[in-house]
Amino acid sequence: MAIIQKILIVSDAGEPQTNGVVRTYQALEQELTARKKKVKVISPEKFRFTISMPGYSEIKLVLFPYAKVKKYINDFDPDCIHIATEGPLGWAVRRYCIKNNLSFTTCYHTKFPDYIATRVPRFMRTLIHSISVNIIKNFHAPSATIMTASKSIENELRSYGLTNKILRLTRGTDRNVFHLGDKNKFKNLLQPVALYVGRVAIEKNLSDFLKMPWHGSKVIVGDGPQRDRLMRQFPNAVFLGKRKGAELADLYRSADVFVFPSKTDTFGLVLIEAMACGLPIAAYPVMGPKDIVVNRVLGVLDEDLSCAAQEALKHGSAAQRHQYAIQTYGWDKACTQFLSAF
Repeated sequence: MAIIQKILIVSDAGEPQTNGVVRTYQALEQELTARKKKVKVISPEKFRFTISMPGYSEIKLVLFPYAKVKKYINDFDPDCIHIATEGPLGWAVRRYCIKNNLSFTTCYHTKFPDYIATRVPRFMRTLIHSISVNIIKNFHAPSATIMTASKSIENELRSYGLTNKILRLTRGTDRNVFHLGDKNKFKNLLQPVALYVGRVAIEKNLSDFLKMPWHGSKVIVGDGPQRDRLMRQFPNAVFLGKRKGAELADLYRSADVFVFPSKTDTFGLVLIEAMACGLPIAAYPVMGPKDIVVNRVLGVLDEDLSCAAQEALKHGSAAQRHQYAIQTYGWDKACTQFLSAF
């Protein structure tokens, strides 16, 4: 078996975005580099000609990337090629690999059909969802291995008709940052504090969180296209904007429950960050949360989000949740899984 030394990762999600895809590959790159692998990441910031994604200016879509992608691949001469996203860069590299008979792996990070369907009028959603499923199936079909975060995602891909080898790629947290500690924030807010961290965008279903009955305070950490509208609509909620690193971990530790209203996430990296900081989870019983919140010590899943949040306060301890998170998830483990795909 050939020794893998050079790995090319292609992602349409790149800095300055702060999301699960970007953070996953940043962490994997660090782990791979520590294992003496040479890693090159192709992402939109390396390209001159881009346009903003409609309704989400932070996301840049590369225009006509093929020629430059071809040069990047030829110059780097990778042992392995991994395509992280189904955007213009992903399609360009897929095309190059098929044309040159090169094996490649892919990862299914985003429920693309559901994501797109939330952005069109209701009467069009079934059609758009069906079209999107066909696009996903077509994109991943030539992949040597599809990486997924959970069994639920694998089942969904199988339901699309994909028969590829599917490998689990879990996630991790920075254990030097996301850990137990003092509640040194939110002391002036009405208790208990329900916290949300993530993009402030329609697919995250934040309005369900902001509308739910709650006898304490609601805090939203993150930014996105819905932020201004939601701030006007829910003036009693606290919007803190984007935070990261130790500052973000302090906010996790200082809250009482983490509320995750999304119904379209494939995993939810913020869920294990919250648990590592001791927070119980309240979420809907859907893909993502149901793969992570496996008992009531960790949190509560319910179709009534307010009920889930209230009930989550009653079970388990911060120490139990922290211990589960760091024992179950880790970037070292994820890196080993990632390399095994090749």
